[in-house]
Amino acid sequence: MTTTAAAVGTRRHTGTYSAEPRQVGLAQAALAGWLGGCPQADEAILIASEFATNAVLYSASRHGGAFTLRAEVGQDRLRIEVEDAGGPWRDGPRDDGRPHGFDVVAAIAGAGNWGVDGDARGRIAWARLGW
Repeated sequence: MTTTAAAVGTRRHTGTYSAEPRQVGLAQAALAGWLGGCPQADEAILIASEFATNAVLYSASRHGGAFTLRAEVGQDRLRIEVEDAGGPWRDGPRDDGRPHGFDVVAAIAGAGNWGVDGDARGRIAWARLGW
């Protein structure tokens, strides 16, 4: 886990974790400690949890790999991203009537403030939150 300072007023955090379910909680705890009182910290931690859970359950990382959580805090915004090993999505219609991971992220971040970039070789799920 590393924390760096970039441009004036910008801080960055990076942590890499084994793609195991219990590691999602460790990533959440590390991010919570790093954010310490940052506006929208709770929302950022929930988004990171959703992204990390997807990496552990659905990406090629789940086969003994890892995921990397990154956060960047600036004067008026926060960016969260989780990188995994890519792989096929297990995506399809869900008829259980409840929101799922990306539904939760979309509700928190809003249109145009989140996305997933990459392909079967590697993927980054990201979100921006402003204040």
